[in-house]
Amino acid sequence: MTPAPTPEQNRKKDEARGPRLREIPLRLMVPNLITVLAICAGLTGIRLAFEGRYELAVAMVLLAAFLDGIDGRVARLLKATSSFGVQMDSLADIVNFGVAPALVSYAYLLHNGHSLGWIAALIYAIGAGLRLARFNVMEERGVKAPWQSEFFVGVPAPMGALLMLLPVYIGFMGVEPSPVFVYASIAYTVVIGYLLVSRLPVWSGKASRIRRDMMLPILLVLVLYVALVMSYTWEMLSISVVAYLCVLPFSARAWHRRFGTITIEDDITHV
Repeated sequence: MTPAPTPEQNRKKDEARGPRLREIPLRLMVPNLITVLAICAGLTGIRLAFEGRYELAVAMVLLAAFLDGIDGRVARLLKATSSFGVQMDSLADIVNFGVAPALVSYAYLLHNGHSLGWIAALIYAIGAGLRLARFNVMEERGVKAPWQSEFFVGVPAPMGALLMLLPVYIGFMGVEPSPVFVYASIAYTVVIGYLLVSRLPVWSGKASRIRRDMMLPILLVLVLYVALVMSYTWEMLSISVVAYLCVLPFSARAWHRRFGTITIEDDITHV
């Protein structure tokens, strides 16, 4: 009678067969699928821009921003976070919020500025890449500064994409691409690229709390805002971008009031 194999013999047999393919729960794939859809939306926006379908192109970039905003939340809700998902999301962001907005804006407007327009698009795209790299480095730090739960360093990349497309929104409202408008848009694009890589403290809202009695009024305001965006898309997006830019100085002021003894330069070393 043949003796039963020992655990050591079983281990050697398993090693000889090579690595096994493990089964994973389907829920772990959902966040990554959303990230893939976001990449598809961003790349489709580039294609539509070069086909001259600019409004759909911008809509695809906005859709990519929406999908990027929910994939992390879905992962946490389903308890499906993973290092693979984090890396994939970061790579998707450079496409959706760096390359796609730059090319859409260039195809619609900045190309009228010839080489200067292309340089502005490059500056913005590279600024978005640097912003995302710095964010990843800061997230990997074991010890985080106390202000990091409430503030970003520089404008976040998804918001940067929405800000950068402001001249495109204005163009959709009927403004002609005159030389003044084109070169003002080039300068504006460079400024947004700088805001991405700047050390400006930007309020994130992640640690904010609201009173229970204010929840319903705030929900009603959000519903009204969404309804207005659906009805007057480019006007509302333009107003939202201008309002966000106006809030930035107040955000920096709030940071200095709360953390005035700390300097961002000292906190973000080796970044």
